[in-house]
Amino acid sequence: MAVSIKDVAREAGVSIATVSRVLNDVDVVNEDTKKKVKDAIEKLGYRPNIVARSLKTQRTRTIGILIPDISSQFYPEVVRGTEDVANIYDYNIILCNSDSDLEKEKEYLRVLKEKMVDGVLYMSSSLELEILDLIKELDLKTVLVVTSDKDKTFPSVSIDNREAAYDATMSLLAKGNKKIAYIGVHKDEVNAAAVRYFGYEDALKEMGLEVDENLVYFGELKAREGYEGVNKILEKGKFDALFCASDEIAMGAINALREKNIRVPEDVDVIGFDNIYSSSIFYPKLSTVAVPMYDMGSVGMRMLIKIINNKELEEKNYILPYELIERESTK
Repeated sequence: MAVSIKDVAREAGVSIATVSRVLNDVDVVNEDTKKKVKDAIEKLGYRPNIVARSLKTQRTRTIGILIPDISSQFYPEVVRGTEDVANIYDYNIILCNSDSDLEKEKEYLRVLKEKMVDGVLYMSSSLELEILDLIKELDLKTVLVVTSDKDKTFPSVSIDNREAAYDATMSLLAKGNKKIAYIGVHKDEVNAAAVRYFGYEDALKEMGLEVDENLVYFGELKAREGYEGVNKILEKGKFDALFCASDEIAMGAINALREKNIRVPEDVDVIGFDNIYSSSIFYPKLSTVAVPMYDMGSVGMRMLIKIINNKELEEKNYILPYELIERESTK
């Protein structure tokens, strides 16, 4: 027979109302009484009826997380950061993988609203206006993770992607490279990765170099894009360095260069972005921009829980530090 709230109240020697206040974290209960109730809950193995509780409090202690690609090595590490914080504060998560499909994202947002989630961590690949408008229309408490909207309307946690890409490109220029190729998502996309192109462009212009469109390839953030991108670029010209908007792209690119008997880094310097686990064990080990994936997830979750509980944020748009790591893929 299931343990009821009455059983907990009887064991702790308090009223049912007091047990309810402890379960709902109402501050009027003193610490000694809270301890009695919590000890009774643990002893009896009581688990509250989540459905009944949510109907009364209009809270489900559930948070929706929307990611674009569950097969990527990047997002699981971010999600791990969110989950660890969620566990601390006794929240559950619903993970939604959109496959970078705009219509799928919109449907997931509607489903999360129907599920009465307390809030959403949005870390998907697109920040199209229709997505932002839908979040507002559904009145979902939302924190953007990994990216931020153009007008900084939504709370967010990310890095300065443009500056990071600028630093990465400048490091290639500092090695004496002049013809630097770029492989990444299209510059007109509305997401964090697209901004990296402009950092690449900024660095070249600062050094008096024009962007050679023949050395630019736009696609997705996958290894196959790096492989295809290198082959396409080599059909048009040569380059002595390559900046990739993700580590996965860089790995695919290096494989394509290897097939062409182009050595990395002896013939071409290659630098990636993200510092996923594989970047440190790939051959050659990748130079890359290290993104604080776990920290972005944990900070984003803490922000959202504060918003859910109507607490003021110390900072609305967090910009976390990144690090340029040089390994074996650059000279």
